[in-house]
Amino acid sequence: MLYMDQYAPYQIIEYGGTGEIVEKKSRFIADVQAVSTEEEATAFVEAQKKRYWDARHHCYAYILGEQGQILRFSDDGEPSGTAGRPILEVLTGSGIRNLVLVVTRYFGGTLLGTGGLVRAYTQAAQAGLAACQTATMRYGHELTVETDYNGIGKLQYLLGQRGIPIEESTYTEQVSMVCRVPLEEKDGLLKEITEATSGAARVQVSDPFYYKSKSTWEEAERG
Repeated sequence: MLYMDQYAPYQIIEYGGTGEIVEKKSRFIADVQAVSTEEEATAFVEAQKKRYWDARHHCYAYILGEQGQILRFSDDGEPSGTAGRPILEVLTGSGIRNLVLVVTRYFGGTLLGTGGLVRAYTQAAQAGLAACQTATMRYGHELTVETDYNGIGKLQYLLGQRGIPIEESTYTEQVSMVCRVPLEEKDGLLKEITEATSGAARVQVSDPFYYKSKSTWEEAERG
């Protein structure tokens, strides 16, 4: 199976954040939130308008869908093309999906001009993203591997070498291990499992889906 571009990894927001810049006494406050629907995105925008009720502008952009199919933005009273689109361009350039970013502006009394507004909203959006924690979504399969006790160490070593964490393990007469593997690595890993256990391991392969990738380093930190 060929690895398709439409199934490329993408980033999501694990923890939202807030960034702020000041440009000629105007405050630009960028708030970021993970969302999964347009209703959630618009609700977050409305919540920010209530939170900063005395601000002049609440410009925003959001991207939804595993392929980034839904794109929306708003200048909210700023000159056309100076706020919402620059925010959206920051989001599309980041590779992050399923998020909304709202930049609230408190006017400082000095006009920034078209170029100044574009730079300010761009920098504010970048500051907002920088304050967030992201995670990687990968397209692949869940493997359930069953082996005898002689094969445990070989499989643990094999998965560790590939940076694939074991999601769960069950020890009975046999050992069952569950892991998730990227689409493009599945065939190679199945071959290596067969070779490492001399064909003794049995593997069930799920249909492909997007899952949140975890590294073996993250597993060690949590363990």
